[in-house]
Amino acid sequence: MIPIDEAMALLDLAISAARQAGDLLAQRKPFVVRESSRHDTKISADTDAEDKIFEVLRAGAVYSIFSEEAGGQLRQGPNWIVDPLDGTVNYSRGLPVAAVSIALWSPAGPVLGVVYDFNRSELFSGVVGKGAWLNGNEIKTTALDARSQSIIFSGFPVASSFDDQCVVTFISMVKQFKKVRLIGSAALSLAYVACGRGDAYFERDIRFWDVAGGLALVSAAGGRIAVPKGDLSGCLTVYADNGQLSEFYEVGQT
Repeated sequence: MIPIDEAMALLDLAISAARQAGDLLAQRKPFVVRESSRHDTKISADTDAEDKIFEVLRAGAVYSIFSEEAGGQLRQGPNWIVDPLDGTVNYSRGLPVAAVSIALWSPAGPVLGVVYDFNRSELFSGVVGKGAWLNGNEIKTTALDARSQSIIFSGFPVASSFDDQCVVTFISMVKQFKKVRLIGSAALSLAYVACGRGDAYFERDIRFWDVAGGLALVSAAGGRIAVPKGDLSGCLTVYADNGQLSEFYEVGQT
C-alpha cells in the first residue's frame, strides 16, 4: 500500500500532468486524423497530450505507464493508467465533452485519480481513503437509494457489439433508472457520479484507460466500484455507483 502522504504528493504530480496536457488540448491547434474507423477516430492531439503527460510523470515517479496511445504493459506494483484525451470524437467535432484522465492503480485497487475537463476548467481529483475534490472543493457521491430516482451514465465503446440481443440487454438494465445519460466520455461520466451529478455508471467492453481515473474518483468520493479481477489489459465490464443503491451489480467478481 502507498501511504496517504505519498499518495497526496503523487496526486499533485498527476494534477500537474493533467493540467499541462489539458491546457495544450484547449488551444485546439490544427490536428491530423491518424486513423478513422466505423466507431472511433484517432487524432494527433491524442499523442501530443500523451507526450506531455509522459514527460511530467516520468520526471516525478518511476512507475510503469499503461496508456491508450502508447499501450504498454501492466506490471506488478503500482501503474499509471493514462487516457490523454477521453472523448476524442467529441473533441474532433468541437463538442465540449472531453477530458484528460490519469490514475495510479495498485494490485489492491485504485490509489488516486485525476480527470481534467479542460473545456470547463473543472479538475476532479481524489485519493482513495482521503477524499475527492472538484477544483479543490470536497465532493461526495449522492445518498439516493432507489434506482427509480437515479441517473445512470453509460455508453457504447468502440469494442461494443451492436446486435439486437446486446441492445435489448442494455435497455433492460438502464430502464430501471429515472434517466440514462450517454455523453461520449467515460472519464467525465464517472467524475459526475463522484461529484453527485449522477448516481451510477455501467459500461461493457470498455478499456481500462477510459475508466481508471474516474473509478478512482468514485471510490475516493465514497462510492463503490466493481471491475473484473485479473487481467485489466483487455475490454472490461465495469460498474460504479454512490454506494447506496438497493442492488449492486456484481460484474466480473468471480
